[in-house]
Amino acid sequence: MAKKNLLKSGVIVSSATLLSRILGLIRDVVIANLLGATMAADVFFFANRIPNFFRRLFAEGAFNQAFVPVLAEYNQKDQHSTREFIAMVTGTMGFIITIVTILGVLCSTFISMLFGWGWYLDASKTAEGAEKFELATLVLKITFPYLWFITITAVFSAVLNTKGRFAVPALTPCLLNLSTIACALWLSPQLETPVIGLAWGIFIGGFIQLIFQLPFIINLRLLARPKLGWNNPGVKKIRTLMIPALFGVSVNQINLLVNTALASFLATGTISYLYYSDRILEFPLGMFAVAISTVILPVLSRGHVSEDSDKFHRTMDWAVRMVMLLGIPAMIGIITLRESIISVIFMHGSFTSADAEMSSASLFASATGLLSLMLVRVLAPGFYAKQDTKTPVKYGIYSMISNIIFNLILIYPLGYLGLALSTALSGTVNLIFLISGLHRRNIYKFDRETLLFGFKLGISAGIMGFVLTYITPDIAQLAAMDIWIRILWLGLMISGGAVIYFLTSLILGIRKQDLRVNESFD
Repeated sequence: MAKKNLLKSGVIVSSATLLSRILGLIRDVVIANLLGATMAADVFFFANRIPNFFRRLFAEGAFNQAFVPVLAEYNQKDQHSTREFIAMVTGTMGFIITIVTILGVLCSTFISMLFGWGWYLDASKTAEGAEKFELATLVLKITFPYLWFITITAVFSAVLNTKGRFAVPALTPCLLNLSTIACALWLSPQLETPVIGLAWGIFIGGFIQLIFQLPFIINLRLLARPKLGWNNPGVKKIRTLMIPALFGVSVNQINLLVNTALASFLATGTISYLYYSDRILEFPLGMFAVAISTVILPVLSRGHVSEDSDKFHRTMDWAVRMVMLLGIPAMIGIITLRESIISVIFMHGSFTSADAEMSSASLFASATGLLSLMLVRVLAPGFYAKQDTKTPVKYGIYSMISNIIFNLILIYPLGYLGLALSTALSGTVNLIFLISGLHRRNIYKFDRETLLFGFKLGISAGIMGFVLTYITPDIAQLAAMDIWIRILWLGLMISGGAVIYFLTSLILGIRKQDLRVNESFD
């Protein structure tokens, strides 16, 4: 039986996620070069956001949380039962998403009106408004089928993850970025309306993602003709588990909606400052927390099915320690180097040093909750693996309510910084409820060794942050530097901070064996 190390799997997913993030950044640069901040750019981001909204709602998060634990049960049976179950899932999901996709394409005008009400009102007043609304409707017709491709791809990704083939699903998003970049560089310049080329880039990217995974599913001998199976026991269980999970995803969307709505009452630029700081936090969240949670969910599910509580606890403990090892220095590093990071990535062209300073302040406030947000990502699977999606949703609702309360309390004295800080505080509230719930139900508890491990890492990160604080230039100094000098300086500070952190950790007794957990994926 082949053995794969969880740490190795986590590195694979993190590396692939990093590559996807880098390609995503390149894609944004290419799109900005092609469209700038024009009406066409607004239309593209709008038309791309709608299928992605449904993707987050149905295809990935909620579906993965429900599908993986049930699939783990079928993997304990024979190959034929697993293949039949996958056929039922792909057939049922495929039928539903086909109907949704057809309606989305046919009703693109109504959807554009629903999500872009202001554009719809302008369409009846000005020629430019009419052109913008009509173009949005056309582009949405092209991008909406991406939802169909990514939904089936999500099914295949979950199967591959459960079988321990993490690299393929993790690399799949890179293909969408490559497709969009290619169309932006070679197709769009040939068209009278370049944004249409970008829309086809999304469509083609979705198709390529699906085709890319097919050979690996075939190699596992798990591909069968899709079948409708609405009343199949496994499909019914997924349906039952998905309903609260869907609501859980909706809670996050409601939080974003509340923050955006409140930000709209503040000064111009507020939403941008919050957006830029959020993009920075997405890197450690995606590279570390999401990658680790992806790796551990199938293992936890098998531990639950086999009733191996020791394996379950060891896997949870490994995930928590990995997040501490990476999340604590990431949080301290981002807080300390916030101005340097913002200036290197965003301070170009119309983005001034004043904008960088405001965005850096927002990043400081939101980064205080980074460790909490990362731990939430790896603790919630403890419930999902037990096929309990309701409890994390309940805690998510508490977090949402706390976010609204914190917003109302902090927005008056702190303005947009209050909104950023509210997100951090509500994430900590969610974490406290998750820790309490896992402990109360005897699913997982922080032992003395893990707490001591975290304390040592906190000291190491604190020393790193103290040193970096005294060598980090301020915004005025950064603005006077050439961009390449800024990049070099930031690279040196990150490298130097990493050396300080890991050397201090070694001195305090942190060793590789504190993180090594072997697990079978066969």
